[in-house]
Amino acid sequence: MNLILILQMTVSILLLLSILIQAKGSSLGRAFGGMTSYHTKRGAERALFVTTIALSITFVLLSLLNLTVNR
Repeated sequence: MNLILILQMTVSILLLLSILIQAKGSSLGRAFGGMTSYHTKRGAERALFVTTIALSITFVLLSLLNLTVNR
């Protein structure tokens, strides 16, 4: 298998897990316009948020690299 493809699959699984961990904090009532409270992200919540952004950027870059290499 291609190394870039293996990296892309690994990053996609990690990205999926980080998104699912973040989604556990939101309830169904909030999704349909229930009461919301705004707060700043701190500690582990902020680290997970930044990690999710970094993983998504990495995934897109690996996808573009995979597309370029396999042509």
